[in-house]
Amino acid sequence: MSTTTTTTPLMGAAAKPSSWVRRHRFWLPRRATQLVTLLLFMLGPWAGVWVLKGNLSSSLLLGTVPLTDPFVLAQTLAAGHLPELTALLGAFIVVAFYGLLAGRAFCAWVCPVNVVTDSAAWLRRRFKLNGGRAPRASLRYWVLGAVLLACLASGQAVWEAVNPVSLTQRAFIFGGLLAWGALLAVFLFDLLVAPRGWCGHVCPMGAAYALIGSKPLLRVAATHSSRCDDCGDCYAVCPEPQVLVAPLKAKEGAGPVVTARECTACARCIEVCPTEVLRFTHRFDTRRD
Repeated sequence: MSTTTTTTPLMGAAAKPSSWVRRHRFWLPRRATQLVTLLLFMLGPWAGVWVLKGNLSSSLLLGTVPLTDPFVLAQTLAAGHLPELTALLGAFIVVAFYGLLAGRAFCAWVCPVNVVTDSAAWLRRRFKLNGGRAPRASLRYWVLGAVLLACLASGQAVWEAVNPVSLTQRAFIFGGLLAWGALLAVFLFDLLVAPRGWCGHVCPMGAAYALIGSKPLLRVAATHSSRCDDCGDCYAVCPEPQVLVAPLKAKEGAGPVVTARECTACARCIEVCPTEVLRFTHRFDTRRD
């Protein structure tokens, strides 16, 4: 079953003029983080300086600290392979960071595919490409389960052969038609087929980080919801707009904090809000005015 999604033009920005830098005060560090992460990986093969050795699936920071993508570890275990102790430690570090502090922030602040999907979303708004059909958001969890079952049946980490995150990193560092083709496919899918489609409905890696970071400390909150003028700007730019409904409208007695695990902490809702309804805070901050 599918739903129809339309893109809402930004309407409230004129209510409170602000500089371009202020309107992108979180977008800029997000892009910087994504770029710096790729550059640190590139320094090794390009200049022999190994700050980050490996890739976003498994890497070694400064030759000492292991970092392992938890979804890759889950695939490895499902395939029946016993990972090395460093891989287990690396996954523990990543799970601890995103689980306790940052939630699904990997998707908005680190993942290079986010640049591609954000670009498609911007073009949809810019050229008013309304409509498009997107599957239910729960599909990503079904894909996650299907991938693990495929790993169990095949004895291989099957998703890593087609994972756009790994292919994107490979495209930027090494090139290759397959890697660039995967990027183009994701871009066109989001642009022409399913608004916010890949990250918001399909990606099993995003689903894994949503499950890991279901109760992190860092959260967005509609602390000043009384200022909301229903302009719709936050819904238009949010990659997971459904997470904003309950905090903004106090649906079913909900507090001001965005507690939905699908929130990526991208902060676009904070940046575009002309009345400054939203802000970053911690999950226990229940103040509302």
